[in-house]
Amino acid sequence: MIRMLTLNAEEKEFARLVHGTVFSNPFSDEHEELVRQFSGVSDKVLTREIMAQVFARATEWVERFAAKGKADIRRYAKEDERLVKSLLLYETYGRFIKDLDQLIDEQIRAGDQPCPVPFAGDALSLLVRRGFSAADAERFLAFFYQIRRAFHFIRESIPGQAPSARELRCHLWNNVFTFSRRWYEDFLWDRMEDFSTLLLGETGSGKGAAAAAIGRSGFIPYDGGRGCFEESFNRNFIELNLSQYPETLIESALFGHQKGAFTGAIADFQGGFARCTPHGAILLDEIGDVSTVVQVKLLKVLQERTFTPVGGSRTIRFRGRVIAATNQDLDELRRKKAFRDDFFYRLCSDIIAVPPLRQRLRENPLEMEILLEQVIGRILGAPSPALVETIRETLEREVGPDYPWPGNIRELEQAARRILLTGRYLGDTHFRAADLRRRIHQQLDYGTIDAQGLVTGYCALLHERCGSYEEVARRTRLDRRTVKKYIQIHSDGEQGA
Repeated sequence: MIRMLTLNAEEKEFARLVHGTVFSNPFSDEHEELVRQFSGVSDKVLTREIMAQVFARATEWVERFAAKGKADIRRYAKEDERLVKSLLLYETYGRFIKDLDQLIDEQIRAGDQPCPVPFAGDALSLLVRRGFSAADAERFLAFFYQIRRAFHFIRESIPGQAPSARELRCHLWNNVFTFSRRWYEDFLWDRMEDFSTLLLGETGSGKGAAAAAIGRSGFIPYDGGRGCFEESFNRNFIELNLSQYPETLIESALFGHQKGAFTGAIADFQGGFARCTPHGAILLDEIGDVSTVVQVKLLKVLQERTFTPVGGSRTIRFRGRVIAATNQDLDELRRKKAFRDDFFYRLCSDIIAVPPLRQRLRENPLEMEILLEQVIGRILGAPSPALVETIRETLEREVGPDYPWPGNIRELEQAARRILLTGRYLGDTHFRAADLRRRIHQQLDYGTIDAQGLVTGYCALLHERCGSYEEVARRTRLDRRTVKKYIQIHSDGEQGA
């Protein structure tokens, strides 16, 4: 008979600290505080070096346990078994974290074909020696891979330290693993297809990046026979922009069609739902643009988890997750009966609001530099602090700190590219012209604009629209030098304000 073991007070205190860390959201303040307790440092940002210290300390404790014959979950009663299990899993995860990161990088490069997992044998045998069954060992290896992928894609998709960005990362993590990791591991890891997600936010704010982070972070089982995970996470995310399809083709894009289903259907076609893998997700972008007829058909997929290609008779099972996104006001669309209530309630297991860029910059002025570092790194393939500083200074000079960035992150990326090409970025001219028109009309309504303000404002408005002094001069019947002077007077007044 195996003699059961118990934890002493010191061991139990440390194991509880590990347990809390394992089940906390890694993007949360709670997790940061637990890691600081681990490492004994007070750094606000948890670097790779600090996390390496944390895993090294966990390894020291596990080695002590192993030396005493205590590194085996089968030798503990239920309460202590739960704590020891968390400690052993955390230490194993830390031991293979570099291998997991390397596998993610290799899979990104490899594309749709699953990469071999050369370290799987070592990880699985270690878990079995520590008392886990072979089946549980494979499941926890898959959890390790999922956790590392989710951390990678959420961190890379949503950089920045503004409170709203940090909150968004926390929300995305909970969307993947639920609010309670214990619930997820015990009950929900293979049931997440039942939870749809609705992403709300302005155009260009990063809804697609947030959706991709969710879609590429799903649980993928390990296939011991093939020595790899069942599928590549590159195949796990299907994106459909519904606004780009005419009404006559949108059902085909979603559900596919059979050859001969309509004029031009010269071959069978797989729609987005058929291409979405069982462990993946499909993004229905611009969901606010679809007709109520299409909404009814999508509602059936969400309710029954089945669909039929256009012109076909075979019912196909859909097992992936559904993510929907829109920049429209769904409450207003629902009031107008343009968006069905029953469809909305099927979509909103979770609602995630993606903050606009102007909010993030208002919360943390350093956000601009962090975002530009990512943009420049993506454009050049390597960091360049000098270029980041040049672009930041150009934006401060050209559009100023109060520019509202109507195109959000997408506009910022194109602004960086334009500065690299031309050395300048004057902002969204459509927005600037609309804002200028609004202010001139407002001053006219209140009777607060004088003759010079009216002429200079009108010349500036025409220049925003036409882009040349010559065209403004032709339209106003003023000479070019006078036009240029008026526009400069208006610009000086704007800066002085």
